Amino acid sequence: MISDKDLLSRQQARQLAQKAKDASLILADFSQSQIDTVIDAVAEAADKEAEILAKMAHEETTYGKTSDKIIKNLFASRDVYKFIRPLRTVGIIGEDSQRKIVMVAEPVGVVAAILPSTNPTSTAIYKVLISLKGRNTVVISPHPAARKCICHAADVMARAAVAAGAPDGVITCMTDVSREGTHELMQDRNVSVILATGGMGIVRLAYSCGKPAFGVGPGNVPALIERSANIPKAVRDVVTGTTFDNGTLCSSEQSIVCESSIKDQVMEELHKLKAHFLNEDEARSVAKIVVTPTFVVNPGVVGKSAIYIAKLAGIQVPQDTTVLIAPTKGVGKEYPLSIEKLSPILALYDAADFNSALDICIRLVRFGGMGHTMSIHSTNDELIRQAGIRVPVFRIVVNSPSTHGSVGLTTGLDPAMTLGCGAVGGNITSDNISPLHLINIKRVAYEIRSVQEINYSEGFRAPESPRAARRTVTPTSSSLEDKIAGFLEQRGFRHAAHQSPAPAIPSKAAEPESPALSFGQHKIYPVQPPKASVIINPQVKAPGNPHQNPQVIGPVDFVCEDDVRKALTEKKVIAIHKKTIITPAAKDLASNQNLFKKID
Repeated sequence: MISDKDLLSRQQARQLAQKAKDASLILADFSQSQIDTVIDAVAEAADKEAEILAKMAHEETTYGKTSDKIIKNLFASRDVYKFIRPLRTVGIIGEDSQRKIVMVAEPVGVVAAILPSTNPTSTAIYKVLISLKGRNTVVISPHPAARKCICHAADVMARAAVAAGAPDGVITCMTDVSREGTHELMQDRNVSVILATGGMGIVRLAYSCGKPAFGVGPGNVPALIERSANIPKAVRDVVTGTTFDNGTLCSSEQSIVCESSIKDQVMEELHKLKAHFLNEDEARSVAKIVVTPTFVVNPGVVGKSAIYIAKLAGIQVPQDTTVLIAPTKGVGKEYPLSIEKLSPILALYDAADFNSALDICIRLVRFGGMGHTMSIHSTNDELIRQAGIRVPVFRIVVNSPSTHGSVGLTTGLDPAMTLGCGAVGGNITSDNISPLHLINIKRVAYEIRSVQEINYSEGFRAPESPRAARRTVTPTSSSLEDKIAGFLEQRGFRHAAHQSPAPAIPSKAAEPESPALSFGQHKIYPVQPPKASVIINPQVKAPGNPHQNPQVIGPVDFVCEDDVRKALTEKKVIAIHKKTIITPAAKDLASNQNLFKKID
């Protein structure tokens, strides 16, 4: 009997990863219809449990507000679900008719989902749904401070998935939780990809495991209010965003930056919304209990109310205070409240003009929040676009609370609880993570020119500039019609007279049962599977029960990891001899599988 907590956690991680791997081999054979039946059931089960899960999360972590956690749970079970439900993630998912390429989806396998304490149950629902949609199984490692509520969420969804036809082991959750156990899970050979949400320590650990990982970075989101903005709405949006669940989302507003000419109006609106302005002594007191000596936010104030934080700092504030405002003159370690605070505390800056205000936003982001999010409130589209070009973040939320807009609740962004920060934020992607990040795409490529047609003897010649072409060519009525058709085609509208001829691709394999969505030359199929002609070689007999009489491949001289994966999937045995070379990765993957048959 193992009594050491870390060893128990590591052992459980290995067991759950193996169970998930076994289930993934079954789930990989599911049709689109079967997968969608499973996520329908999981989303419905999570939706019914949303209020209970929110109460459990608040009671266990003491972070945020139960009412807002209900909204986050429903956002995951409804908005995320509605967005991913129509996506094609099985079989042929699209084609490029011009380049004659057919795209086929493949699951990645087992997803290790590392969950935070700030948004525990909503992130669990979200990560399970996007993993299952890609035909992947998922092993959850909960934050120790949110273990009970996350495990309950996982259990609710797992029971619903199995009842809908999914294999046992499709959703599992570690109950013996430790940092060592989480590391063991992420490193396990059966895990294919890591979805890590949490502090930078756990995210860096995920990236160090030597396999694909999606992590996130800190937010430190500035909210820029420009003079043309609807100031009452802008201020209301900022306060709504920073007080939502007491600021536990990384994309919640952390600072207000406004032009000096409207500062008095901004402050007046903040007063109306029950904000308390800190004087210099109060700001220092708040900074001492919010920012640790290592210059990170104190976990004891994360997700707490403005009244709670003020009391902790020894400051008297009205009992209806919604947010603490700290007028601040600079950015950096000399100004502690310029960091990400994850609580309803806002630094307030004013600047002479828009460019100066934008410079402050850039400094705030560079100080802690590279690649994440900013918000801008303005009616001047040119200035909005300047912010989009200059500020090093990948989500610019316009005229909406940053908290809600960044996750796709009030904007057209992909609904998600994991927001990539791109290379500048140390992440592999700048996207809102969706099921499309959890599938691999194989491409069937048809010849579009013969080898004999290739001729490099003419030398290099740059293509003609489109601007130059417009200056030298006088459009006729027919060419103008072509330009209009091309413009509409780029936006998904295609006139029958301007449709490109179909490629020389077998029609049954490429033609879906329902029309594809056209985007220029590209077609993206909706969720209904396409018709496909399956050619069976009559000379090859299907193997019988693979456990009784498995089909043997070989003997072979070389075995790589892909060969092992294919044999496991097809339930075959690989015949090897004394001189067969087996790569270390293949040998590791095949261990304890009885996959190799030695022959003389």
